[in-house]
Amino acid sequence: MRQLNTHLNRIIERLLILAMIAIVTVVCWQVFSRFILRAPSSYTEELARFILIWIGILGASYAYRTKAHLGLDLFYQKMIPSLRYKCSFVIEICVLITALSILVYGGSQLMMLSFELKQMSAALEINMGYVYIVLPLSGVLIVINCIENLIDYAQQTFTEQA
Repeated sequence: MRQLNTHLNRIIERLLILAMIAIVTVVCWQVFSRFILRAPSSYTEELARFILIWIGILGASYAYRTKAHLGLDLFYQKMIPSLRYKCSFVIEICVLITALSILVYGGSQLMMLSFELKQMSAALEINMGYVYIVLPLSGVLIVINCIENLIDYAQQTFTEQA
């Protein structure tokens, strides 16, 4: 499972790099077409917005994997190590429940509703379900990472007890 997860996160990392290149290119084209050509492109603002949504949500799942997400760990650092493991385990369970309920279930419902209602974007005229697909995708990635973290915490606990 660890190799699959590592491979998935490398793919996400590369996808995020490509998305950053794409958003910089799209925004530069928007500025160039607006101020130099005096004919602003009609689709670049919406495309940049959609790319930014994908970067933000996929980036959150990648940050969770690399433990680069924001956190206030003032109390956590002052805990004794055995209590830290227990606290980390409870936090991972909370993250798992939240990711499953909001991102995977809720995101899937939103995505499927958008496809069902044929909700189209204004400028690009693409189905909004393609934009919203990032929610369950990111949720699944967070769940996979969370399960791996839970397995690691369980192994550490059993190792310390043995």
